[in-house]
Amino acid sequence: MREEKEFVKILELDNEFEAGLLSAELEKEEIPHRVKSHFDKAYDGLFQFQYGWGYLSAPARYQDKIEKIYLDLKKGEEFDD
Repeated sequence: MREEKEFVKILELDNEFEAGLLSAELEKEEIPHRVKSHFDKAYDGLFQFQYGWGYLSAPARYQDKIEKIYLDLKKGEEFDD
């Protein structure tokens, strides 16, 4: 799949809620992206403890726009626990 190779890691994500909210915003903007959790059932979350919840990847050409959307969401305190 050629498109897969174009995806780069854009942001580290703190939790599932943050991932879902950001993903929904990117879908509204029709920005292709993927969310990858570091959770591995076999290791009962060990990798999430070491590496964080997960990350978002997308084509590099969208990086600036994604970071702006993310920061705007953070400013709105949408991700606070």
